[in-house]
Formats: sequence, structure tokens, C-alpha cells
Amino acid sequence: MNNNTVIRLWAIVALILCAMVTTTSVNAEEPYSNAVKITFLSWSTGSTKISYERAFPEIRQSSEICSSLISAGYDKYQNNPLGFTLRYSHKFFVGNYDVKKPLQGAYLRPEIIYSDYEYTHSVTAERTPARMCALLATVGYQHCFGRFVVDGWVGGGYAFGRASETGYHHGFQLWKWLGKRNDNIALSFSIRIGYIW
Repeated sequence: MNNNTVIRLWAIVALILCAMVTTTSVNAEEPYSNAVKITFLSWSTGSTKISYERAFPEIRQSSEICSSLISAGYDKYQNNPLGFTLRYSHKFFVGNYDVKKPLQGAYLRPEIIYSDYEYTHSVTAERTPARMCALLATVGYQHCFGRFVVDGWVGGGYAFGRASETGYHHGFQLWKWLGKRNDNIALSFSIRIGYIW
């Protein structure tokens, strides 16, 4: 995957997000049902992640799409990654739910993540592809502070594809605990912060 391909993919995602944002009606009396968020500290893990979320208060749910540019950040493994990650998730809000704050509350969230990038292998020094898909189940809580939102979650699930040498796929981490690695167990945990309208 070359730089031009990644730039084109990033531009397409940016256009889709802009279209979603600009086609949403804005009414000061309506509850805030839209959010644009960044994954907190994602830059420090080698990528920049931006997401758009739309709430459906009548059914206590929301949909979220997130994209990331792998290489736009600090390269903690020093392997020059270049590529992208796309993820789609659907939140089911549980417990107390306020329709006036449709983006706030505890939730259960299934999601699918696709990661596609190349990196410099530490042993062969060759550019090596890593392409993984993960199906996750997460639990989290999202809280609104006026026009700002904080979203935190933790979860895990099943992963498949061609794993990277490090097991980190800029959207999930493969199991590397208790002295063992399993390329079919994916873990995800993070915090997003953003703006709602």
C-alpha cells in the first residue's frame, strides 16, 4: 500500500464524515444527537482516530463509524507503519436513559474492525503487510458535559487475518498476557473525547 492510496482512503473517509455532519438538521430545541470524537492519546500509539456518532433516541441506540490513519502519530514500535483502520459499532444503551441526552449512558456495543497496513519487520527489515479483522463486544459509558462528550470502554472478541509482528493493530491488541500470545483473541479499551450538537 503506497502513500497515495492511504491519502485517498483518508480523503474519502473525511468526505463521508463531512457529508454526515452537514446533512444533519440543527435545531436548538432538539437534543444533541450527533458527536465527532477523537480517540484520546491515539497519537501516542501511532495513529490518529476520528469518529462520528449518531443517536437514535426513540430506540435507545446509536451508530458510530471510526477511521484512523496509521502513521499519523508517534511510532512506538519504530517500524514505520503506514495504512488505515476502519471500525463500525452499534451502541445499545442500558439502564437509566434520558431522551434529552441521547448520547449519554451505559451501553453494550458490538463492533467490527478492519486494520490494513504495512510495517518494517524487525528481523527481515522488509516491508510486511498486516491485515486483520476483529469482531468485538464491548461495554462502556458515555457522559456529556454541555457540548462535550467523554466515552470510555473495554471489551474483547475474535480476530482473524494476517497479524503484525507486534500484535498491535491500531484499533485492537492481540492477546499477549501470561507469557502467551493468541492471534485470535482481540482486546480493546480506550477513551474518546469530542463535541456534540
